[in-house]
This record gives sequence, structure tokens and C-alpha cells, in this order.
Amino acid sequence: MGMEDETKELLLKIINTVSIVLIWMIANVYIGIYKGFAFFENKARLTNYIYYAGFLITLVALFIYLKRKWKL
Repeated sequence: MGMEDETKELLLKIINTVSIVLIWMIANVYIGIYKGFAFFENKARLTNYIYYAGFLITLVALFIYLKRKWKL
């Protein structure tokens, strides 16, 4: 007995969505918090601006990817 095709596709979509969001979050936490690019010390540095610009660009790209994946 196997799963119906529609159910299997839905579960794979959910797993893929959760996975990509978790990978994106882990990468941003690592770069931002553990490497220190998310924090401003005394004044803003170029690396802080690059980190936040990359964060916003990848966030928008993630939303576009998920919107297309889920056909919203």
C-alpha cells in the first residue's frame, strides 16, 4: 500500500519548504551572529551593510522561490 500521488507531492513540498527555510535561517544565524556581522560595534562598518543587504536580497529570493513553488 502506497500513498496517493497528490498526498506524496504535498508532503514532499512541505518537507522541501521547511528544509530550505531552515537552511536559510541557519546560514544567516551563522554569518550574522557567530561571525558578528549582524552587530554594530561603536559604528556601522561596510561588512554590516553587506550582511544586511545580502540578508534582504536572499529573503526576497526565498519568498519568490516559495511563491512559485506553491503557485500562489
